Amino acid sequence: MAAQGKVIIVTGASRGIGLAIAEYLLQKQNRLVVVARTKQPLEELERKYPNQVAPLAGDFSDFSLGKKAVDLAKSTWNQLDGLVVNHGTLSPVKRIADSSAEDWRAGFDTNFFSAVAIVKAALPDLRVSKGRIVFTSSGAATGAYVGWGPYGASKAAMNHLTLTLASEEPDVTSISIRPGVVDTAMQQDLREFHHKSMDSEEVQKFFNLKSSNQLLRPEQPGHVMAKLVLDAPRDLSGRFISWNDPALSAFQES
Repeated sequence: MAAQGKVIIVTGASRGIGLAIAEYLLQKQNRLVVVARTKQPLEELERKYPNQVAPLAGDFSDFSLGKKAVDLAKSTWNQLDGLVVNHGTLSPVKRIADSSAEDWRAGFDTNFFSAVAIVKAALPDLRVSKGRIVFTSSGAATGAYVGWGPYGASKAAMNHLTLTLASEEPDVTSISIRPGVVDTAMQQDLREFHHKSMDSEEVQKFFNLKSSNQLLRPEQPGHVMAKLVLDAPRDLSGRFISWNDPALSAFQES
């Protein structure tokens, strides 16, 4: 068991932070169910790390995908030690006056309700393993950006889900991470597509971060999150905390 490491589900594992988390865990000889909409990057991980990867392609707007991921972990390795809930979408980026309840519901389906679904599916096995759940949250959960209502509200709900899990599941450690502003496809989409629905000053801030090379590399928060899903202490359960917070110094790279 020790040589093989733990069994972890990582969602949104095809790129960005999720891929950085997956690569770190695989390099440490853990075994992963990797989930994303795009199949090819998942299969590349499987080829790169033989016998360590079980890929699962699908869209989390289908709430059954979470149970499929848990079932795949159990049928492949007969255990589950951790879950990284990293998938999500910034869309729809619309002001409230220009959006509908259905727009908001679509954002919540992907960002929040699918998280509830996969957590519920994973809990029986995580109780047994005294495992860990790490959520990718956002500073938008506590600070508003024009047009980001569905995204920020769904991340705030995710943070409360983390709190609730800490209260209800004493054998499972749950933590929600603010990863900072990371150089990912989401940032690219913001600059190329979503900027039209945003405040011009806020948009300029994100453009400036990119042009001045101030965006974080996915590996910076990703490696911290990977270490947390393996070893986060119980006293962090329920916390919404920045990846570089001093409280996580034991998990940060020097």
